[in-house]
Amino acid sequence: MPILKLAVLVLLLNLPFGYWRASVPKFSWQWFAAVHLPVPAVVWLRFTSGLGWSWFTFPPLVLAFFTGQFAGGWLRRVAPSWSWWPTSACLAWDCVRALKTWVRRLN
Repeated sequence: MPILKLAVLVLLLNLPFGYWRASVPKFSWQWFAAVHLPVPAVVWLRFTSGLGWSWFTFPPLVLAFFTGQFAGGWLRRVAPSWSWWPTSACLAWDCVRALKTWVRRLN
């Protein structure tokens, strides 16, 4: 798997965790969990991609990891300003609720 595709997967994996991280107090156990729970998944992606542990693979993946975390946090901070977006600590649940709201408005 090319490094760019893996970096995009890492970024997308971290979006919901960044969203969760932004909704809890800083340095709480939930904050640490939101930052560290995706790490085993990233390690698993590295193993299954066959990319290995070459030094040149670290900067793009670390950048993708933190970009996903910060983008998810940014979404959590900006979302309350949208009237149609419900806010909780779970990005997936908020997406489902927003979709239900859109469907109700269409009917």
